[in-house]
Amino acid sequence: MDQTKRFKQFAIGITFAIALSLTACSNNDANADTTAPPSSEAPTLQPSASPSTEPTIAPEPTDKPSSAPESGNGGEEGSAEAGQLIGSIYKLAKEGKVLGSEYAAHDSMYDEIEKSWGKADTNESAGNGIYATYDKKGITFGYNKGMRVFDVRSYSDKLNAITLKDLEIALGSADEKTVNGTDRIYTYKVNKQFELKFVISESTQKVDHISVYSPDDAKNNMAG
Repeated sequence: MDQTKRFKQFAIGITFAIALSLTACSNNDANADTTAPPSSEAPTLQPSASPSTEPTIAPEPTDKPSSAPESGNGGEEGSAEAGQLIGSIYKLAKEGKVLGSEYAAHDSMYDEIEKSWGKADTNESAGNGIYATYDKKGITFGYNKGMRVFDVRSYSDKLNAITLKDLEIALGSADEKTVNGTDRIYTYKVNKQFELKFVISESTQKVDHISVYSPDDAKNNMAG
């Protein structure tokens, strides 16, 4: 009996030892670092896309001579309203017209104007032709002996806001500068047919009136 008892105790001890060994192995496996080791190589970074290089679009041509500086050139600032007005004047001048008149130099005949507008307030000879003035409209037409209009002038009060500085910022330096008494005349050649003249009064230092002038029609006084 004693031997049997000792054998059972020995067997139990062996079983307990095996159980402890298996538990230790299980714990070691559970504590093992299952995280994959980091790669020895740094990850490759994809370069960012380079900014697109779209072609530069050239600005649309403006209604002013190529020699004219951009507005604000040299740190100067002119009147925005004056600049817009000058742009409108220049655009119309390319058609021989001024603000306030649908009749153009070179294309219009004075007898047609007279039928539509009536008799002028004054109609007198001056320079190379005859000048008909409509005071209420602030418009004067110069026409030759063949009745063809070669000069259209505007005396609109809006023009009085324009200074020489405004002109030079908007249109650049004049193609021709002349003096008539106390007035200074700044002439811009808008195309082969027409010249645009700004007459600046010495007393106000601002534009008194403008003229859209067709030199060829002024020379040919018998054109018709």
